[in-house]
Amino acid sequence: MHITYLTGSYRPDQDGVADYLANLRSRLHQRQITSTVLTTHDSARAMADPTVQGAISQWQVPQLVPLVQRILATPTDILHIQHAAGSYRFERSVFLLPLLLKLAGYRRPIVTTAHEYGWWDWQPKWFPAPWLEGLKEWGQARTWWDREDGFLLTGSDAIFTTNENITRIMKERLPERRDRITTVPIAANLAVAPIDRATARQQLRHDCGWPAQAQVVTFFGFLHPVKGIEPLVQGFRQVVDAQPQARLLLMGGVETLALRGQDAEQYWQKIQAQIRDLDLSDYVHCTGYIDADQASRYLSGSDLGVLPFNPGISLKSGSLLALLAHRLPTIATHTAETDAILVEKQVIAPVPARDGAALGAAIASLLQNSTEQQRLATAGHGFVQAFTWDAICDRHRSVYQQLLAPDSVGAAHPA
Repeated sequence: MHITYLTGSYRPDQDGVADYLANLRSRLHQRQITSTVLTTHDSARAMADPTVQGAISQWQVPQLVPLVQRILATPTDILHIQHAAGSYRFERSVFLLPLLLKLAGYRRPIVTTAHEYGWWDWQPKWFPAPWLEGLKEWGQARTWWDREDGFLLTGSDAIFTTNENITRIMKERLPERRDRITTVPIAANLAVAPIDRATARQQLRHDCGWPAQAQVVTFFGFLHPVKGIEPLVQGFRQVVDAQPQARLLLMGGVETLALRGQDAEQYWQKIQAQIRDLDLSDYVHCTGYIDADQASRYLSGSDLGVLPFNPGISLKSGSLLALLAHRLPTIATHTAETDAILVEKQVIAPVPARDGAALGAAIASLLQNSTEQQRLATAGHGFVQAFTWDAICDRHRSVYQQLLAPDSVGAAHPA
């Protein structure tokens, strides 16, 4: 079986969706499912991998024509589109792709993974809002398109979602596509390195220049304004005032698809300035981008995890699953976006979003409560065992095989 994956960008070092896809491809390859990636020319040049091919320069409507031609000319069993708005630079042209492919005679199965959904509507200023709203609902009611992703979902033979919140919204909007939707939660994006905790603790504190008795609170992920870094640093000032042995590790780079070049540098400098202004230079360490093995060792050497994302934490977060897999008691922001099971199972210590004072109080309290730390560590580690790459690959292979069965629409009409 050969799969062609289409993704807005393919830079695993800068984008969580690309990292997810790289892990998926690698593990499916072990099961004799080979793949090619079609993406932007910039990504293909950066990867220098013959299985990663440039097919488009920018995600704009005029460039869809050569993209369609490239897909038609690419031998494959299935086309699998990976969609997250940021990967496509928030361009909506990809929403037309399934329609254009079918008009051009493409008959292979099309699959879409919606890594995010339920928050992003097209609302151009030049089109009267009441008319546009009516048009969205009119087409969605007939399952011609959906109000958020155009023809992307209605034109797909199978749809993967990454958490139940997305699935619920999608099924409410597209009830006639319910049987095509499969929820496949992601797995941790970081394997646990083989190191004992005592050695990891010593190594982390040595590398950061911190005393052996330091209590380390770690953020893991790309640093970005929506990740709640500024409230975290602000709140950590009160943590240090109460517990001078506390230290904060901000582990991750700034350069991403969503924050690049000068913008990334400006944000990095903004965080450094905030740390200096709060007199936290001796208490906060920023690693920048580091490799997976080193990141895992630092997580194993930490005491607490913290994920203060402005939208709230959810099971779409590979960072969350990585913290739990490393047995870190984890404080995370809780909003309407948060999967209910995380709170119901008491897997995280929930805090409100964008509230540095509440975040600081929660960190200080948990640092002093070893019993609750142990409970959270045990609950989180047990919970995350169900989120494995084996399970993800099993679900993908099952759906792929169903689509290629003799009685499936996609297989019955080869390109």
